[in-house]
Amino acid sequence: MSAPKQQLWLRCETKEFEHRAALTPTTAKKLMDNGFAITVERDPQRIFEDAEYEKVGCTLAPHNSWPSAPVSTPIIGLKELPENDTSPLPHTHIMFAHCYKQQGGWTDVLQRWQDGQPTGMLYDLEFLQDERGRRVAAFGYHAGFAGAAVGALALAEQVGSEGEKGRLGEIKPYPNEDALVSYVKGQLEKVEKALGRKPRALVIGALGRCGSGAVDFFLKAGLRSEDVVKWDMAETAKGGPFQEILEVDIFVNCIYLSTKIPSFVSSESIAAIGDKRALRVVVDVSCDTTNPNNPIPIYSINTTFDKPTVDVPGVATGPSLTVVSIDHLPTLLPREASEAFSTDLLPSLLTLPSAIKERSERMGQPIKASEAGTGPNRVWREAEALFWDKLADSQAAKKSA
Repeated sequence: MSAPKQQLWLRCETKEFEHRAALTPTTAKKLMDNGFAITVERDPQRIFEDAEYEKVGCTLAPHNSWPSAPVSTPIIGLKELPENDTSPLPHTHIMFAHCYKQQGGWTDVLQRWQDGQPTGMLYDLEFLQDERGRRVAAFGYHAGFAGAAVGALALAEQVGSEGEKGRLGEIKPYPNEDALVSYVKGQLEKVEKALGRKPRALVIGALGRCGSGAVDFFLKAGLRSEDVVKWDMAETAKGGPFQEILEVDIFVNCIYLSTKIPSFVSSESIAAIGDKRALRVVVDVSCDTTNPNNPIPIYSINTTFDKPTVDVPGVATGPSLTVVSIDHLPTLLPREASEAFSTDLLPSLLTLPSAIKERSERMGQPIKASEAGTGPNRVWREAEALFWDKLADSQAAKKSA
């Protein structure tokens, strides 16, 4: 008698303009070849058609029907769940929950898993790490690549309009990288004519996945290497704000924020340089908008694909200045970004059944990071230990509020 298959449920994405998927038809097929049974919710905004999943053998389920799935079935998705829902979460969820760095509303988000005990579990995709502490799967490269592209498009719209009053309108996903690069390259050529020089960009976090994506885009779109200033920890060690940021046309922030650091740019530094400022567009790929340690404290809202930029308030002199703060930039290239991410996640997903089995045998008993151990289950056990730590932190924060 064959062993029962490990169930895995791909939920739809409810975040507006989100077209990516945590599982692609390609990776779903590989999981099924290794003993998984995959259920896929119908999703009209997903870049992959429902029929693509059905063709490889997945079972289709109604849109947003995961709450009715058996509690023993893990639910996988990408972006956060709707904010207006406070119902308990008794399932195991694999997703980006954006609640471990004390973002706005973090205690309310974690309360849903608290209310879903003893079975509720969050394996946060941002914190699935290998033995060296490196994320097993990340959208970082495509986030930086897309962020640089949107920044360039915003710059083109601003300098190409009378009095720089023009603002970038709704942006749609591109079918592939080549199409995106080709279009933006043409827009940057117009910028060069308007400015009378090549546009310049500065990327902080240039050595990481995200930063390398931003640098690669600028070079592919026609900027010279000397016009792309590449900074990482060595260059920012002296502490900001940095005059150099104000001397380029586009600043792209790609750092991973873990602790409070001096601001990279501030309202005061912008005011001090006055009309000598070249900076026109800030792209905050890291998008720690509600994080109290945000090193770019010149804006306060996330922008969206239909409204990609927000003006920096209080700017009285110099050219226009906007911020791009879209928190799911890789969906600009949804098919390529999804395939890359899902392929990187696949080896860890293949070890999920043993991790689920081991946790069920403990009947919801928490573990500590020191108990994560080694071997194939380690990535999941480490993520589980972090969940219990953050859940405890949220409960303590609620009591002291």
